Amino acid sequence: MNAPAPLALAQAEDCAPVLKERGQREVFCGLTGIIWLHRKMQDAFFLVVGSRTCAHLLQSAAGVMIFAEPRFATAIMEERDLAGLADANEELDRIVDQLLARRPEIKTLFLVGSCPSEVTKLERAKAATRLGAKHAPQVRILNYSGSGIETTFTEGEDACLASLVPVMPTLAGDAPKNLIIVGSLPDIVEDQFRRLFAELGIANVASLPERAVADLPGIGSNSSFLLAQPFLGDTAQALEERGARRLEALFPFGVEGTTSWLYAAAQEFEVDERHFDDVVRPYRERATTALAHHRERLQGRSIFFMPDSQLEVPLARFLANELGMTLTEVGTPYLHRTHMVQELAALPAGVMLSEGQDVDRQLDRVRATKPDLTVCGLGLANPLEAEGRSTKWAIELVFSPIHGFDQAGDLAELFARPLRRRDVLRV
Repeated sequence: MNAPAPLALAQAEDCAPVLKERGQREVFCGLTGIIWLHRKMQDAFFLVVGSRTCAHLLQSAAGVMIFAEPRFATAIMEERDLAGLADANEELDRIVDQLLARRPEIKTLFLVGSCPSEVTKLERAKAATRLGAKHAPQVRILNYSGSGIETTFTEGEDACLASLVPVMPTLAGDAPKNLIIVGSLPDIVEDQFRRLFAELGIANVASLPERAVADLPGIGSNSSFLLAQPFLGDTAQALEERGARRLEALFPFGVEGTTSWLYAAAQEFEVDERHFDDVVRPYRERATTALAHHRERLQGRSIFFMPDSQLEVPLARFLANELGMTLTEVGTPYLHRTHMVQELAALPAGVMLSEGQDVDRQLDRVRATKPDLTVCGLGLANPLEAEGRSTKWAIELVFSPIHGFDQAGDLAELFARPLRRRDVLRV
């Protein structure tokens, strides 16, 4: 079950074998992605087709403000629906009609499955096609799965963005080069990256998703894309099938990662090396100064990553290379070796990597190695804290602005804060 598997990398000698684990998991389901996606895509709406449990999860996890009307809801499946005693398609049509009549600003409606179609007795793909034809061209209706059986946590975003790729406009073969930033980023981070690309002279830049989903970027043989998030495997494959080319780089966490990420685009668009250095230098220097404030507290401290979001490998690289932390173990739900080639090569030699999860075994290793900090999900943090161990909620790393030069110091602070708290409590 847990036999080591060698990495299929040119730099495989730099990495220890990956420990494959298949056992009990402790992660949120893919529905959780709606919490940040509905804030990003301001003309979209997410209608979850699921149970009351799913509705309670979204309501409690999102912390909906009392004065804000969210851009998500749940079409609750009752026992009669699941038993096939009611026509779920008729009920869904009625709910969608009511929703779109009440919210005319909706331009894209996602039907999100909380369970496989075999459980809900509803073919969402067929329902999306039928409803899409009925409400076109005013509203585009798409579907994807956020089921915990089929997706974990951040894979909900991957499934959502992958559903958008087939409806992206096709660019002609002689269209100018364009660059697509792939992955949902906080608006402030996206604006920073766009300013940097503009300073480099790369003007034709779009995002997937855009803040207005109705304005999807075009795609063609002259399109290239940078993954801003490491968990977008299906989306990347769909973009490549449409003719776009992925630019290989480190992910934009910290000085090292952000420089590599920007440089990949600069090479693609033939930016002069000296101009690249002139533009990037002041941002690098400012980020390096910000990191220096946290290096004293973090250097030499050990950290253990429980698998949660697929952010683990690039974050581990950042903490080890730029802040001097010791990597006890780096666990990730899924290790996409193609997208992680540079990240894996940049890790310290011999670091222990694990893919998948067997909670009990991993907790045993946490207790055996006694790391200074354990990055884990909410369900594991409290028990570990009760044992006197310092933890960092993995989910906070997804919700917080952590990409780019300007956020490098804030990213380091997220790991320094629980250690600082522990040091204060021990005094």
